[in-house]
Amino acid sequence: MNLKHFYILLAIAILFNSCAKDDRPTVVNIHQGWEFKQQTDTTWNSATVPGNVYSDLLAHNKIPDPFIGSNELNVQWVPTKNWEYQTTLNLDEKTLEKSHIELTFEGLDTYATIYLNDSLLGKTDNAFRTWKFNIKNLAKANNSLRIEFQKTSTHEEKEAAKLDYVLPPGARVFTRKAQFQYGWDWGPIINTSGIWKPIKITSWNNMRLQDVHFKQETLTDSLAQLSVLYTISSDEAVEETSFEIKYDNTTHTVKSPVKKGTHTYATNLQIKNPQRWWTHNLGEPYLYNFDITLKEGKHLKAQQTAKIGLRTIKLIREKDEKGETFYFKLNGIPVFMKGANYIPQHSMQDKVTDAHYEKLLNDVVDANMNMLRVWGGGIYENDIFYELCDEKGILVWQDFMFACAMYPGDKAFLKNIEQEAIDQVKRLRNHASIALWCGNNENNEAWHRWGWQADKTEAQKEEIWNSYLAVFDRILPKTVAKLNPEIDYWESSPSYGRGDKRFQFEGDAHDWGVWHDAYPFERFEEKVPRFMSEFGFQSFPSYEAIRMFTQEDSISINHDSYITHQKHPRGFKLIREYMERDYPVPTSGDDYVYMSQLTQAKGMTLGMEAQRRAMPYCMGSLYWQLNDCWPVVSWSSIDFIGNWKALHYKAKKSFEDVLISSVVENDTIKTYIVSDKLAPLKGDFFLDFVDFNGKNIHNVQQRLTIAPNTSQLVARTPVAHIKIAPSAYVMRGTFTSNSSSSSDSISNTTSSLFYVTRPKDLKLSPQDVSTEVTKTETGFTIELSAKTLQKDVFLYTKAKGHFSDNFFDILPNQTITITFKTEASAIDDLAIKTLNGIQEKLSL
Repeated sequence: MNLKHFYILLAIAILFNSCAKDDRPTVVNIHQGWEFKQQTDTTWNSATVPGNVYSDLLAHNKIPDPFIGSNELNVQWVPTKNWEYQTTLNLDEKTLEKSHIELTFEGLDTYATIYLNDSLLGKTDNAFRTWKFNIKNLAKANNSLRIEFQKTSTHEEKEAAKLDYVLPPGARVFTRKAQFQYGWDWGPIINTSGIWKPIKITSWNNMRLQDVHFKQETLTDSLAQLSVLYTISSDEAVEETSFEIKYDNTTHTVKSPVKKGTHTYATNLQIKNPQRWWTHNLGEPYLYNFDITLKEGKHLKAQQTAKIGLRTIKLIREKDEKGETFYFKLNGIPVFMKGANYIPQHSMQDKVTDAHYEKLLNDVVDANMNMLRVWGGGIYENDIFYELCDEKGILVWQDFMFACAMYPGDKAFLKNIEQEAIDQVKRLRNHASIALWCGNNENNEAWHRWGWQADKTEAQKEEIWNSYLAVFDRILPKTVAKLNPEIDYWESSPSYGRGDKRFQFEGDAHDWGVWHDAYPFERFEEKVPRFMSEFGFQSFPSYEAIRMFTQEDSISINHDSYITHQKHPRGFKLIREYMERDYPVPTSGDDYVYMSQLTQAKGMTLGMEAQRRAMPYCMGSLYWQLNDCWPVVSWSSIDFIGNWKALHYKAKKSFEDVLISSVVENDTIKTYIVSDKLAPLKGDFFLDFVDFNGKNIHNVQQRLTIAPNTSQLVARTPVAHIKIAPSAYVMRGTFTSNSSSSSDSISNTTSSLFYVTRPKDLKLSPQDVSTEVTKTETGFTIELSAKTLQKDVFLYTKAKGHFSDNFFDILPNQTITITFKTEASAIDDLAIKTLNGIQEKLSL
């Protein structure tokens, strides 16, 4: 051997010996080969995992689609049966040789008995918990895995019989699963059962890294200090391990002994001149990428990554002369929260793909929202939801999954939900998007103001309330304080409902005076709270969604399927009642659907803008609701198909970072400029009063400086100064500005239109819209123009796609360009509907 070959072999040997031997845990999903059946049947059918029994029955045509017609009524037998799932679990020799083999169920719905090789492995009773079982002693090369799911009513009836009173609203309170599956005033009764989240086999040798928590201790412009808490399980004491974190060309290494058993260790990181995470409207939602490894000698024991955003987020509650504040400070800055309440995207969660999450959250950003409230009657969302919120700069108000109910307080139940809270807080606490943990939705309000105490003795009321306190004043806040102390806890949303006069002056508010009490939309301007976390109004969904559940091409508002697709008993009556106040009431189905969406959008944007004008007194506007879980008449701004209703298009305008908003008070038009920008804005402000033929009636012009992060009254215009009837003109506001802190010369223009009178009273000219359509690489561009003002122009087609704007106004002699993003090769059926056209039709 020559010297050259010797050195080559020596280098190879050194390289080989210096490389860590891969001894990381092996993780395998157990999603293949599953079968299911009703417990009393003998025939097994193929199943999809993750999934649920409804999806599997649908796949085999054993039930009709519950989303179509009134089929929901025909599938109610499903949750009255017990169901079984089974598969063959094959393990290779390498897995069997590992010292630990663990079977993990991330979500079983709900009362499950698990058998491995016909041996009882365990039982579960909470769809929100992760269940882990050591199967080392049971595992072999070929294993049978069988899960029996017991119907929820068996447990619910048993628990209810233990009490001498009924816990409102009924049986669902005893079962820890998605509460909306029992039916809501926007959702069907689809009480699922099955394996709704992944099942995994994890095998490893003597040591395992179980959890890494990046806990932010301090954050300044010059320095971020983090504690990194990492949990290791080891079969024996080890003299030295190497825990390593790499980030931004920096390597942080901790060499330390590890104790036998499961223990949590800590190390500290410092990041100089840290980049902060911001909501997308205020800055960059910057995320640090951390690469984490754990080694024992030359053995690589763990390798994982984490994306961490550095930011401070605090809920500020301070007494003042009106009551008590309720607002969030992000990185020390008060931020007005603009957004909506989020519900599960599908009654059958397995139907929700990553693409659905991506699209919906893009729609949130596109509508200028910076916060979503994950409502407490649904689910703790999949990891992808929070990851995308982190990346896109959307804050999350996270409810624990309790809604509109009083829950039991026995030891077993309390222990169960404590572990549920531990599982979920530990899973989500690393996400920069988490802004608040909230105990429940409306439970406090319901107990005190919904008449739930009427049939209870004093002793029963005390017991029920003590159970409430045990959950929401002790277990949940203590869990958050221990595991995620950086984030505030809020007991119940709202603090006060509309029946308590304090709802307007402290805490967060759910104001359902509009809708449930049929108060006029103007109530939103008269009763502005500190933070509006729920308010809403219904409308019909898109034509596409209606065609889906009616299975008819024509659009009807009297179809039999509305028996199940309008869940509010007074829903249709209220839609019409409000429509009659503000709009002409059409007779045709498609016109009525269009008008219902305009009615919803008008009322809701009236509220959003009133709340924004009132800042900093009011610092949040989260409407009910963002999305649907099936095709339905509801409060959503995006329907089940993913189509934007008028509300979402108009919310996008009402949530712009710089908003021109007007209101008539004492026969005077008051015009405000609301700015969420963190720097002052200087620019030219114009008000133009124009009749519907384009004639200029009155003008106002000012040079303005708008303070950062505020609402500023900029103009008062007496209605009497406008020398034509309010029904014959529109006021256009325009503000062209530059940020005073900006070094560039780019200007931004904000504009808005304001009508003094109700839409139905406007003296509009007949529909007169000209269009020119051009094919593009991603769809089409549509140029629209009109000689006279055209109100609420609605474009629609059967081609699947998205209009960049819709339900907009065209000023006289104005040309507007709209893009339609679609994969369709043509949109030959493109149609236009306007308020002008509806009025013309009614007058004939």
